[in-house]
Amino acid sequence: MAEPASIKVGDSVGTFERTTGLDNWNRYAAVNDEFVPIHMDDEAGREAGYPTAFGMGNLQWAYLHDLLRAWVGDDGRILSLSCQFRAPNTKGQTVTAHGTVTAISEVEGETVVELDVWTEDQDGAKLAPGQAVVALPR
Repeated sequence: MAEPASIKVGDSVGTFERTTGLDNWNRYAAVNDEFVPIHMDDEAGREAGYPTAFGMGNLQWAYLHDLLRAWVGDDGRILSLSCQFRAPNTKGQTVTAHGTVTAISEVEGETVVELDVWTEDQDGAKLAPGQAVVALPR
């Protein structure tokens, strides 16, 4: 969990990592009723122009959320999170969520932290860059 007094611009917030594939996608699809062929069937993924089926964009958003939730702890709040889906996560990729502190301020008794966040594949290619704002109690 983040300690507000020790946070500095440029700090990393750690990582959250998953190797993606049908097991992850099927669980996500079950919760979100998103059984779309391109996410479940390799042939449908190939027909869409990809080497395999590919994961839901919002699953990458969820990985960023998991990263932030672990960093802010039970008493922190995620105020905003956005990302742009720039590349798919295909079957067998290792997707890692990252975050870096870009600004810190004090607002109404909380430490508000702005971050650059992103997911990347095992080769370091960014899949979903974005921004987040979190609030930590002092």
